[in-house]
Amino acid sequence: MPIPVRRLALALLSASLLAAPVAARAETAPAPTPAPAATGTDDGLNLRFANGIAAVVESKVITVDDIRRELAPILPQIRRDSRNQQEFAQKLEKVQDEIIRNLVDRALIVKEFRKDEKRQIPQSYIDNAISEQLTTQFEGDRARFLAYLKSRGFTLRDYRKEVEEDIIYGYMRGQQRKSLNVVSPAKVEAYYAANQARFFQEEQVRLRLIQLNRGELTDADLLAKASEIVAKFKAGTPFEDLAKEYTEDARKAKGGDWGWQKRADLKSEFSDPLFALAAGEISAPIVQREGVYLLYAEEKKAAGNPPITEVREQIETTLAQQMTRESQDKWLERLRKGAYVRLY
Repeated sequence: MPIPVRRLALALLSASLLAAPVAARAETAPAPTPAPAATGTDDGLNLRFANGIAAVVESKVITVDDIRRELAPILPQIRRDSRNQQEFAQKLEKVQDEIIRNLVDRALIVKEFRKDEKRQIPQSYIDNAISEQLTTQFEGDRARFLAYLKSRGFTLRDYRKEVEEDIIYGYMRGQQRKSLNVVSPAKVEAYYAANQARFFQEEQVRLRLIQLNRGELTDADLLAKASEIVAKFKAGTPFEDLAKEYTEDARKAKGGDWGWQKRADLKSEFSDPLFALAAGEISAPIVQREGVYLLYAEEKKAAGNPPITEVREQIETTLAQQMTRESQDKWLERLRKGAYVRLY
């Protein structure tokens, strides 16, 4: 029973977020030379796994080369983030253990999919995936693609199987995530009550601004021009309209709208007069080396916690992510208990 096209397409899209090892391998695919030659002297895998085997999952063997392909894209970053050789070795071993665990889980997930013989990945999906990789990873050069397969000791049949398993992995992880229940209002309210400090917001002002560039103008020239604008504002012209006409900065088309600002976001020569304004007030002209500024406090938010309605969506996202992690951890633990897994 082929998986419906729409569901599988969505699963493939989510796989790029859920299946980090798979994505990493795809990004490094164009290299036509074997990865061990590039990283074998740095990664310590030959010392950890003298026989070249890191784990066995059912009948699938996870080799040093499998780990090395996942490790290669991130090895330079680990090296840059390490202050000395000892820290590098510790981080490297931790990442290697995570890669092994992910590869074991991937094998178990594929096995779970194959339990139901009615579930099949259409061959057209595999063809399309390989065709896309040939275009994006190898610039349409089939000779480079075949050289890459040769460097891995792969036949095209082997590679098709790997691509199929990548699709299965993304699909199964996506299905597991979508099976979760919607976050209940009671959970949202409980989280909000228990995490008040996390939602505390500093005082903020919705800022609109008019900038008059100095050019060849003197302070007196700039102040005279600013006074004309202030007079128009006091006569009833909306500040937004004045900004669209006069301001000489990047927000002209937006009516000088700089959005919500915290005191720490601005230099004191701007924050002090801005936060002294009431909502709807305009500042006196602020003279700077580059020109003159007029600040307008469109709205103000006092310091404190926002109402739950403003952060409900944020809380729901946080709780949904927690539920996803917990659910997938339990799911993977169940798969591990029902399988033969040997780590070396």
